[in-house]
Amino acid sequence: QVQLVESGGGLVQAGGSLRLSCAASGRTFSMYAMGWFRQAPGKEREFVAVGWWSGGSTYYADSVKGRFTISRDNAKNTVYLQMNSLKPEDTAVYYCARARGIYGSAPRAVSDFGSWGQGTQVTVSS
Repeated sequence: QVQLVESGGGLVQAGGSLRLSCAASGRTFSMYAMGWFRQAPGKEREFVAVGWWSGGSTYYADSVKGRFTISRDNAKNTVYLQMNSLKPEDTAVYYCARARGIYGSAPRAVSDFGSWGQGTQVTVSS
């Protein structure tokens, strides 16, 4: 059973930056797609970014494209989400997740991911 632990959230002014980290246990880290999702109060959990490294690709939600970057460090079993030009509407709890299996295309649905971290709060003030 993989364990995921996020860190790096906090309070930032609009236009600022944060980098979220997700430390994963397990030796098969590099085999699985890793994603970031977020959930704002009263809203459903939504896709933010995925690193489908077995396919050599990353994908982003339109709302964060050009501002957020997902990356990984295999040696540290860690996935990152660099968030720049933050907006108040980016305020949410951010979760990292590992895909349920090995996919032939980049998974992006919540149901495609079976292991989740506890979440980290990101608050962007205007």
